[in-house]
Amino acid sequence: MRTPRCAGAALLLSGAALLLAGCGLEPSTAYVPAAEPGSIQPVEGAEGTEVKVTSKNFTEQLILGKIAVLAVEAAGFETEDLTNVPGSQPVRELMLSGGADLTVEYTGTAWLTFLGHEQGIPDQQEQWQAVHDEDLGNGLTWGAPAALNNTYAMAVRSEYAEAHGLRTVSDIAELPVAERTFCVEAEFNSRSDGLTPLLAHYGLDRGSEVPEDNIGIYDTGAIYSATDSGECNFGEVFSTDGRIPALDLTVLEDDRQFFPAYNAAPVFGTDLLQRFPALEQVLEPISQALTDDVMQELNRQVDVDGRDPADVAYEWMLSEGFIVEA
Repeated sequence: MRTPRCAGAALLLSGAALLLAGCGLEPSTAYVPAAEPGSIQPVEGAEGTEVKVTSKNFTEQLILGKIAVLAVEAAGFETEDLTNVPGSQPVRELMLSGGADLTVEYTGTAWLTFLGHEQGIPDQQEQWQAVHDEDLGNGLTWGAPAALNNTYAMAVRSEYAEAHGLRTVSDIAELPVAERTFCVEAEFNSRSDGLTPLLAHYGLDRGSEVPEDNIGIYDTGAIYSATDSGECNFGEVFSTDGRIPALDLTVLEDDRQFFPAYNAAPVFGTDLLQRFPALEQVLEPISQALTDDVMQELNRQVDVDGRDPADVAYEWMLSEGFIVEA
């Protein structure tokens, strides 16, 4: 669901290496700590077969990409680590072209951005099924979805929420107009599942009930600090971001179900999965273990503590018993 930061230029390029170089970024390297299979067992015939794993270049995607690399290697495959690709569209192009075999994608992103639908589906299972069914025709097979739902959300300082009895997005309408202040990204300010339709969905007219002067445009990281410092009362956040608990922000319940589901799920090149159907079962237990709380903590270790995504992924895989130390 995140903004492709270099999508326009990257779409003109065909190879992963060019994608990375064109955006001035270095790959996250093929570094992952050495490991041996734990509960993940080798897949028959995997030896000598290379699986290309890709991901986008923000924290959560780097962690999920490294988790996928560790899982595939534990299953006995060789991997080419193509994580840290700058943007959603370049990753999609790699998957569609066969330049990559496996990624972890979000259902709402595929439905709205890749498949071109105008409205998301709030029910998480229905959203996954719709994306799964439509993407089969594109040569991609979606594996079991994780519980983690990296959707947009509105966050508020916990002390402010407590003082004003705020629990849901609907509660914003109970505040005086002057208190309805928002910090959002430029993209969220204009997209079809962004601020204006959100306000309308909750019965607030942008202009009269939420004046333009009440809306500030910020970079993603700045929204968290601006919300925490009180520059605005409500900040657009991503529900699995580790800065939410680190800054003691409260996420308001989307009680009228405006936002689509953005559950993460492994996406396989169908050709690979037809050769090795057991690979889907390798990733399924990992999806079952990934919740919003788990992902917030893993993201926090990178964004707040400054740790390497590969090390965070490795330690979580160890803790869950999917792998063991080499």
